[in-house]
Amino acid sequence: MNYWLMKGEPSEFSIDDLERVGEQLWDGVRNYQVRNMFRNDMRAGDLALFYHSSCADIGVVGEMEVVVPALPDPAQFNSKSKYYDPKSTIENPRWYGPKIKFVSKFKKLVPLSTIRADKRFSDMILLKAGNRLSVFPITKTEYNALVKLGK
Repeated sequence: MNYWLMKGEPSEFSIDDLERVGEQLWDGVRNYQVRNMFRNDMRAGDLALFYHSSCADIGVVGEMEVVVPALPDPAQFNSKSKYYDPKSTIENPRWYGPKIKFVSKFKKLVPLSTIRADKRFSDMILLKAGNRLSVFPITKTEYNALVKLGK
């Protein structure tokens, strides 16, 4: 089993939205490294933490499970979508996203400041200078520690 941290902007889609709908395609990712992780590394049953970014309260807010690791992102085919890619075709899609399902919402947000201050997370990709990835692997130990902090 793999463990992931997945960043999302709550103004677009939040942990509350995921709780309401139950399952959702994680769409709109336009980074080749992340795309490759979806296709090559992510597996059904993997667990992920939902991280709210680009908002007032930045941090980890809940848990998700990967249902299907790599489905073609339909937005790439929609010319009216901000995620449209004219070079992508149904036969040869460029962009993928996992279908994820809600597991739990934390009782309290685990803020970025807490993660930065805790030595257990010093090697996390999240804290590395220049990191621009919206999805990345974390260790089981990091995952469990963040869940414990949130609950």
